[in-house]
Amino acid sequence: MNNKQERQRLSKMLTKMLRHAPDEFGLRLNQADGSCEADALLAALRRQSVWAGVTMEDIEAVVRQCEKQRFELREGRIRARYGHSCERVAYEAAVPPAILYHGTNRKALAQIKQEGLRAMGRQYVHLSEGKPFAELAGRRRGELAMLRVDTVSAAQAGVTFYRAGNEVWLADQIPAEVLNEEGPREPDLDR
Repeated sequence: MNNKQERQRLSKMLTKMLRHAPDEFGLRLNQADGSCEADALLAALRRQSVWAGVTMEDIEAVVRQCEKQRFELREGRIRARYGHSCERVAYEAAVPPAILYHGTNRKALAQIKQEGLRAMGRQYVHLSEGKPFAELAGRRRGELAMLRVDTVSAAQAGVTFYRAGNEVWLADQIPAEVLNEEGPREPDLDR
């Protein structure tokens, strides 16, 4: 794959295959970690004429270059780290940093301030260790609103956190009382 657009198309296809519709492609995800054999994924891709020429190197490039680090390729297996809407993937509970971030659409703030963060159509609420990653997620849906999560207070309220890897944390829900709206990030003047 030579250009960014082709890699982006492949990334979207991997997302569909590994997060949302593995059955459509004849893939069986491991219930413990949501992974499947990388060779099985490649074979499933190649069965579609548009992806007949895709190689394992193409898949590796998408995994390596994905800005959001959606995928993990290890020991001949590939998985989506988070964002599943089909089968619930199990993660080990872990203690997060004291503050995590969640980027969302400003239009959703009123409801979030009343109900807290809910998984909605996904299995978990997605949180980030850093603002840049949360901003990436939040900007997709319109005007960005950034929320800061007090994880110590959340844990005291009964929230269990799961580490999905690469700065991504998950929870079943986050109560409104542990959320604070974060102001916009200052631009990096050193760039």
